Amino acid sequence: MLLGTYQPTMIGKNRLALPMKLRKEILGNKVVLSIGLEKCIFGFEEKKWEAVTAIDLARPISDAEGRDLRRRLCMNAEMIDLDSAGRFVIPEAMVDYSGVNEDLTLIGAGDHFEIWNTKTWEVYRKKIENQIN
Repeated sequence: MLLGTYQPTMIGKNRLALPMKLRKEILGNKVVLSIGLEKCIFGFEEKKWEAVTAIDLARPISDAEGRDLRRRLCMNAEMIDLDSAGRFVIPEAMVDYSGVNEDLTLIGAGDHFEIWNTKTWEVYRKKIENQIN
């Protein structure tokens, strides 16, 4: 399970190293990155991505909403290789979408991790805390 909140540092242009606690939970050396439903980036193990998207991809091609969801899921996702130290490059389009820069927050969200611009994350975190309280 992917848990915790981290403030990792970018290593060069859009390059990031996953924190050790998260790396230990990820099987293999590949992750799928996709734009999140909020202004963030989702990261999934390959098998988890397949499981999460299976329900949506099973919708009939004749279902217009299903086609749009399929497009959003697949056109904005990319298989990323991790090096032996868990480093990877975030695609430029995802950086642009999320506003992620050197000041970023990485959170574990159970079955995936999320990469946020820290200011955007703080606003969103306060919003969800207020909803829960």
